[in-house]
Amino acid sequence: MGWFSTPFLFYMSISANFKSGFVAIIGKPNTGKSTLMNCILGEKISITSPKPQTTRYAIKGIWNTPEHQIVFVDTPGYLKPRYELQERMLKIWHNSLEDVDLVLFLTQVDSFPTEYDKEVLHHLQYLKNPQLAVFNKLDLNPEVNREDMKQYLPDSINKAFFVSAKTGENIPELMEAITYYMPYHEPYYEEDMLSDLPMRFFAKEIIREAIFHYFQEEIPYSSAVLIERFQELPDKVIINAVIWLERKSQKLILIGKNGSALQKIREYAEVELSRFMQLPVYVHLFVKINPKWRKKDDALRELGFMP
Repeated sequence: MGWFSTPFLFYMSISANFKSGFVAIIGKPNTGKSTLMNCILGEKISITSPKPQTTRYAIKGIWNTPEHQIVFVDTPGYLKPRYELQERMLKIWHNSLEDVDLVLFLTQVDSFPTEYDKEVLHHLQYLKNPQLAVFNKLDLNPEVNREDMKQYLPDSINKAFFVSAKTGENIPELMEAITYYMPYHEPYYEEDMLSDLPMRFFAKEIIREAIFHYFQEEIPYSSAVLIERFQELPDKVIINAVIWLERKSQKLILIGKNGSALQKIREYAEVELSRFMQLPVYVHLFVKINPKWRKKDDALRELGFMP
């Protein structure tokens, strides 16, 4: 069934009790939104890192069973924009709340409520969508006082759950609640799809994940990845990718002595993409300087960020 296959068998007819809908996962940066979606799907769809603001796009992951199709939308973390890229990410955040059947407000038990948490909850009060609060990272603080935390939630929140997306603790109970709120509807996508995004998108995201993995504050946020060649052959996939950086000094760091740092990025991407595509993947990387690309309309459009 291909790269986006699920472990469920193809079913030929749809029951009258079939449920299908969309769920937006929202919250401040670094609460584990991508980890939660990956945990639910049982497959790594969204890239992750300990650094905040790793997710830049709205990424759909599709959970299929013979009785359900739930489309999860992993969103960029909510924050106050400081430059044009973040302005467009915030627009993606707002757009992701439109026409979804359920909103999951995700926060973490060890820091709630932050000012960003309060701002997100303020937005939720004006939405008509059903809403669930999900307190993540329970594995880090299992003895947290749950009732104290619930008192900060607005009336728009229907129910609260305490989970660990890392260990899977209490995820089945959360999924039972999510399916309850889904409407009776036929599937929106084919039954074996795991995402509606092309493999080119996942290729650039995994390369970007490698950059977040190996480098500190400045480099990950100043970098962007474009796929210039994506060639699928019967026995392998060949990818040419360009990494944008904003300054020459960053290029020296990213490449490293004798190309050692760039080689680590390439090797990381090849391993992850080969596992994901179930074929050998060969990645060729090129580094270019695009000064202030995060503030340029033409550069952001090329990366898929519409105004």
